Amino acid sequence: MSLFAQTYPSHLAELQNRTREAIQRESIDGLVIHSGQSKRLFLDDNNYPFKVNPQFKAWLPLIDNPNCWLIVNGEDKPKLVFYRPKDFWHKVPDEPNDFWAEHFDIVLLTHADTVEKHLPFDKTKFAYVGEYIEVAKALGFELVNPDRVMHYLHYQRAYKTDYELVCMSEANRIAVDGHRAAKLAFEQGLSEFDINLAYLCAVRQGDNQVPYNNIVALNKNASILHYTELATNPPTNFNSFLIDAGTSFNGYAADITRTYCPQDNLFSELIEAMDMVTLALADELKPGLPYTRIHENAHQKIAQILTDFKIVNLGAADVLEQGIVSTFFPHGIGHFLGLQVHDVAGHVSDDRGTPNPAPTAHPFLRTTRTIEPRQVFTIEPGLYFIDSLLNELKSTQQSKFINWDVVDELRPYGGIRIEDNIIVHRDKNQNMTREFGLE
Repeated sequence: MSLFAQTYPSHLAELQNRTREAIQRESIDGLVIHSGQSKRLFLDDNNYPFKVNPQFKAWLPLIDNPNCWLIVNGEDKPKLVFYRPKDFWHKVPDEPNDFWAEHFDIVLLTHADTVEKHLPFDKTKFAYVGEYIEVAKALGFELVNPDRVMHYLHYQRAYKTDYELVCMSEANRIAVDGHRAAKLAFEQGLSEFDINLAYLCAVRQGDNQVPYNNIVALNKNASILHYTELATNPPTNFNSFLIDAGTSFNGYAADITRTYCPQDNLFSELIEAMDMVTLALADELKPGLPYTRIHENAHQKIAQILTDFKIVNLGAADVLEQGIVSTFFPHGIGHFLGLQVHDVAGHVSDDRGTPNPAPTAHPFLRTTRTIEPRQVFTIEPGLYFIDSLLNELKSTQQSKFINWDVVDELRPYGGIRIEDNIIVHRDKNQNMTREFGLE
């Protein structure tokens, strides 16, 4: 029996417990969770790639089949309405027979618009959970994505079961293979487009299967935080390579970033320094600390790098006080990771959804929760040379503290980001990314 099959029953039991609590808060009998449905392109007869409802794939690794439904109440065996049409245009999914199938009462659905006979008769006692509000209303649901239910389920998503952790570890293992292949393609002088193909080939996933659009950036393109253009021709000079790319496994995401330089120079030394920052911050994740503390510590460490490498002609404490770090590190230190790359409920303080927004000084921080065991975070400090932000800095009083000759020397390299995926345990941290040997 695989580790996934061994750990799955306790995962399902935990979801039953969460469902029981969620429906008690709403005083209802259960939830009807919709996997979603295909979306037609505007003025076209083709569909967008299907993306499953995350609340659906939390229950089972069924991520590629629209028009499926789950009926759950926290007590009884969950019912799965599995869409299996008669179709000669597209591949019809096989009847469920994987390790999870025995845990569901499965009904096969041939026509998507006949699902109502398989749903609860009295829909006033059930909440619809899904994207298609017009479908829910047409079927007679009055309660759609109720706040008390959704806040509770989202908040609890931060605490990963053993099954979820082994799935995320496997996603990291696969992604590490892809990163190694991408690094080799870079060393062979391939284009961004071809490096991405090498990555996808190694992980055996397509553009629509990986959890987000891969960032494959050569040279100055590494200064664009969400660069996804993928130039088809290689550049004349290879200064640097930044790749932010993940994989999916059973619906769970890996999210890994590495930066490389083919020469031994100032930029390669900066990469080594930033790698040490990533590892140090990963070690600082401790139960009971606010995640904002890790972000603030990142600013302190990057301020020290700006000083040590003479990018800023000030001591580290003064770099912080002058607010200069945000020009070179404009994003948050990381985020929750799980069923979604930027997993939910990062900006709340409790399971009732009480807001806990990012600090004014750090508006792009995606998580403000207190760190607790069984949470999974990314740690991804960055150091970039972004023209628009540098131009803003140059127009301020702080410009006089910047060694612009060093900045101009580093601009062609774009930037650095080193990102690992970390499980927080009660007495240790587990760096899934480094466990598979990716340096």
